[in-house]
Amino acid sequence: MVKLRLKRCGKKQRAVYRIVAIDVRSRREGRDLRKVGFYDPIKNQTYLNVPAILYFLEKGAQPTETVYNILKRAGILKEFQLNQTNFN
Repeated sequence: MVKLRLKRCGKKQRAVYRIVAIDVRSRREGRDLRKVGFYDPIKNQTYLNVPAILYFLEKGAQPTETVYNILKRAGILKEFQLNQTNFN
């Protein structure tokens, strides 16, 4: 199973996170399948690769709670749900 989760990067006391698609059996800093976004909690900046995120969500990837909140704030989950209702 694949999850969308945060991968820690940056310096001590200055963490930034990559949003990655990763196998659930991998550790936090393990090898990811694909980088799909970036999140800086200090500057409160996000960069999201929307087509890649939608692709993984369509394939059944589960976002973690924090990534879910980031995607919800960006409006990507609404877009995903609209796509799902159009196809069904």
